[in-house]
Amino acid sequence: MITIPYLTALSTYFSYGLLFAFGQFRDFFRKIFDWWYASNLQGYAPICLGLEDFYIRRLYLRIQDCFGRPICSPPDAWFDVVERVSNDNNKTLKRTTKVSRCLNLGSYNYLGFAASDEYCTPRVIESLKRFSASTCSTRVDGGTTTLHSELEVCVANFVGKPAAIVFGMGYATNSAILPVLIGKGGLIISDSLNHNSIVNGARGSGATIRVFQHNTPSHLEKVLREHIAEGQSRTHRPWKKIIVVVEGIYSMEGELCLLPEIVAICKKYKAYVYLDEAHSIGAVGRTGRGVCELLGVDTADVDIMMGTFTKSFGSCGGYIAGSKELIECLKYTCPAHLYATSISPPAAQQIISSIKVILGEDGSSRGAEKLAHIRENSNFFRSELQKMGFEVLGDNDSPVMPIMLYNPAKIPAFSRECLKRNVAVVTVAFPATPLLLARARICISAAHSRDDLIKALEVISEVGDLVGIKYFPAESNKEQLEENRVKLE
Repeated sequence: MITIPYLTALSTYFSYGLLFAFGQFRDFFRKIFDWWYASNLQGYAPICLGLEDFYIRRLYLRIQDCFGRPICSPPDAWFDVVERVSNDNNKTLKRTTKVSRCLNLGSYNYLGFAASDEYCTPRVIESLKRFSASTCSTRVDGGTTTLHSELEVCVANFVGKPAAIVFGMGYATNSAILPVLIGKGGLIISDSLNHNSIVNGARGSGATIRVFQHNTPSHLEKVLREHIAEGQSRTHRPWKKIIVVVEGIYSMEGELCLLPEIVAICKKYKAYVYLDEAHSIGAVGRTGRGVCELLGVDTADVDIMMGTFTKSFGSCGGYIAGSKELIECLKYTCPAHLYATSISPPAAQQIISSIKVILGEDGSSRGAEKLAHIRENSNFFRSELQKMGFEVLGDNDSPVMPIMLYNPAKIPAFSRECLKRNVAVVTVAFPATPLLLARARICISAAHSRDDLIKALEVISEVGDLVGIKYFPAESNKEQLEENRVKLE
């Protein structure tokens, strides 16, 4: 639970109110001026008009240069950001030929596999020559290669489940699987801060959806108990099935799921557990096997394990792992398997190779070193930010670190000032977060050196003072940074 300082909440509300008032004022005059011109809609209703795109026109476009920045290099610890200019007050942005070399604090490249790798890259190139870039077919037609079969076995063994199925898109894994698993007469109980893909999948299922307070097992138990007692609406029949959906690491909070407690409650009330490990698989745990390994939960107690390959594995796509009966059922019924193009063979090879590196099957200890680096880097960076006085969300070992900004004016200010100092960060605001809770989301990688992190801390501290986002008293950390630099040398 985030507690917002009273003055911060007041100034944030005032800022949004001011933006809304001036936006409405400009819209009023826009309608007057448009009245003088003949409509070219020819009887059609306007496709975008009024409050439907008010937020985009009056708020987002003012700061759109802070989002969607194009890059022209691999998303390694440092990457090349293409500079853009606008001649119409940010309504449109044009790319220039200028490039800035920036420290990358925004990509999900947790283990550094997104850049060229001595083991993965040659094998990916070889698979491209052998299989081409795409199968141009669905899995049930001509889109299953030997790599796809090998990948599913590899993923199942890695996560500790009897079987697995892979898909070409991580988002579609959640949004397409949930409607297959449950339908009308079923009950989905979802964490209030679950990812949008889970929300859309749950809505598309036709099942009854209930939400429990974020990462609060006691409230989950209360919701379960009440709805099991009441049964289905109107008929009060027992639910056909109940699925509790949670994430391993919450992508906007950086918090670890309280999985042991949630699993115990689901066992008590005979509910299935659906675990989304998009941000945790490969990034946490002694051998990279996610929150189950980190928190000591037996994977047999998690009924459906979902994850993506876009973060720790430097590829694309997603997977579902579970019992052999579940996976066989999904192969016959899931539209993402039946109708979508299968995952690209080179992408499949990248995943297989990266898993082998993580497990040490490449004949080296690089996988263990990467896991140690991501853990050390994450905990060091988080502790230093907190010492500086920033409000940082999340738990230790999590590579996701949101820094709270709150005020809408501080969103572009923080992003632009960091970019001027060659540090690329991601800022997140409404509707991806609640209106008051804008933030900068820092993602740490095993590819970052200690010098990289110290430079980032110096820049963020300087910008934090300039923008005014150090909401807590700072410790005397300048000496600590110097000490770390001396130790490194």
